[in-house]
Amino acid sequence: MLTLAGLEFRKLLGMRSARLALLVCLLLPFVWPFAPRLTALLQVTLTSGWQLPAVSLGVLVQFLLPLFIAVTCAEMIGAEVSQGTLAPLLLRPVGRTRVITGKLIVALLYPALLVTALVIGSLLAGLVLGLGSFTGGTGLGPGYFAGVGPLSGGEAFVQVLRGSVLAAVMLMPVAALALLFGVLYLNTAAAALATLAVLNILRLLVVFPEGVQRLLLTSHLDLYARQGDVLQGLILLLIYTAGFGLMAVYAFDRRDV
Repeated sequence: MLTLAGLEFRKLLGMRSARLALLVCLLLPFVWPFAPRLTALLQVTLTSGWQLPAVSLGVLVQFLLPLFIAVTCAEMIGAEVSQGTLAPLLLRPVGRTRVITGKLIVALLYPALLVTALVIGSLLAGLVLGLGSFTGGTGLGPGYFAGVGPLSGGEAFVQVLRGSVLAAVMLMPVAALALLFGVLYLNTAAAALATLAVLNILRLLVVFPEGVQRLLLTSHLDLYARQGDVLQGLILLLIYTAGFGLMAVYAFDRRDV
């Protein structure tokens, strides 16, 4: 299984969509320190480089990151179908379940890869503002950007690390859903569009009562910045991830490719 996952990871890094997404995540944060209207839009004055990861996540997490994940994870199936490499792979003495599980593992790691690139780029860009102690908040801890008083570099790092892990976990269901649609449609464009359509439709369900909204995947795409108890949201996102992942495995085992 580790060998298959390693092979799929190398395939992932060879995809143009994955490389482009990683490049955007790494370089886009360098815009923030020099964006004159950013302070007005955020209604906060950036005083530390530790605040840039929260800015980057806030800007990218609602659309660009799901888009990158949907396209690349759908391509893990769609590209192999279009190139004719999936059928020969299934002729080898490797079970279908192992093949799709290897793809699923890599797909679920992809959000963490994007978030890591985004945070690294943000902290590198934040060197202009400094990464030492400051008065305020990282945007990922108590008080958000206003903070609750002086914050040391170590405390800021812990807040950024916590937010980054939560961001990676909350995007895992998107990756599993895209892989599921990839199996169902065997086409990158159709699977990516279906994933984005589902996310947008779920966002439109804000008209339903709060009890229903709490069960929606899109209601928890701000988990990375939440304070207090995040366990309920985390469990729900993991249930979505497991559900979409198991459906992808089941569908692939029975799909005629």
